[in-house]
Amino acid sequence: MSDTGFLASGTKVRERTILKNVYLWMFAGLSLTAAAAWWVISTPAVLQLLFGNGPVPFYALVIGEFILVAFLSRRIMTMSTSAAVGIFALYSVLNGITISTIFFAYAQSAIFQAFAVSAGMFAVMSLWAVTTKRDLSGLGHYIFMALIGLIIAGLVGLFFRNETFQLLYSAAGVILFTVLTAYDTQYIKRLSDSAGSGVGEADFVRLSILGALKLYLDFINMFLFLLRIFGRRR
Repeated sequence: MSDTGFLASGTKVRERTILKNVYLWMFAGLSLTAAAAWWVISTPAVLQLLFGNGPVPFYALVIGEFILVAFLSRRIMTMSTSAAVGIFALYSVLNGITISTIFFAYAQSAIFQAFAVSAGMFAVMSLWAVTTKRDLSGLGHYIFMALIGLIIAGLVGLFFRNETFQLLYSAAGVILFTVLTAYDTQYIKRLSDSAGSGVGEADFVRLSILGALKLYLDFINMFLFLLRIFGRRR
């Protein structure tokens, strides 16, 4: 086999290895989120603490989540692996606590249906991104602008309680995070390629957690937007 063949083979092995670890870390994060959400709705004392004392505790947790995501995204390659794992786990738990509110707003059947559809869509798009020869890196600018537009539309929706608008907003969110799933999957592949064969074990863990965080966020947002659609069927 030529040197080029060996290099190509090594690249594929690195890609498969890092993607496998990304998916494992993502699954671990989702498991923590689900466990935390179930703990909240099953513990009256926690419910009272979080939702029985006004909106301050809940929004404090939401702000804390944003801070953790921003800090982890920016500093992960300079922190210890134990710190990276700890912050990712803490964020997953906090998100489970705040996301537990869906059990009071939607029927369990709608929640499970939205989760199942989200899992299927996520798997299809992530697999497609891994196997396709199409380069999605050029979509970054358009995805960013779409995210800004979605945020603005969400703010408008707070004051514009129109059923059609809300449905279109939710559908747009599903489409955006479906595309973002494929985009981020290829981003993780590029991270693996740029790291090369000389990447150490610690950096490998950091890259895996960074990738898991990105795909975790894509999945959670896709799920929540789908839930807004399925929840209308109650």
